[in-house]
Amino acid sequence: MNLPEVVQELVKAQNNADSTAFANLFSETAKVFDEAKTHTGKAQIKAWVEKTMQEYNTMMKPIDFEGDSREGILKTEVSGTFSGSPLVFTYTFEFDGKHIQSLEIS
Repeated sequence: MNLPEVVQELVKAQNNADSTAFANLFSETAKVFDEAKTHTGKAQIKAWVEKTMQEYNTMMKPIDFEGDSREGILKTEVSGTFSGSPLVFTYTFEFDGKHIQSLEIS
């Protein structure tokens, strides 16, 4: 599977529980939508992912990716300490050059 570098780094940061590296993959004005909440900007994204990593101890295993340098859809198996683990999630991205501009997790 051919993942864009920024997506490869996102998976790596998630699996290493590195919230700083994870947040640094986003633009300054990026937005993340997860669990019916929107997190805007690197500081909010870092706080959200840090809490999620601690609470659920999540690991990602990419299954499929379709997209280009502007947008993409990643299907990933996510395991952790949450009900029903592992589950397949869809990560819908918009890219801004080398950074993620938006991410919606469903």
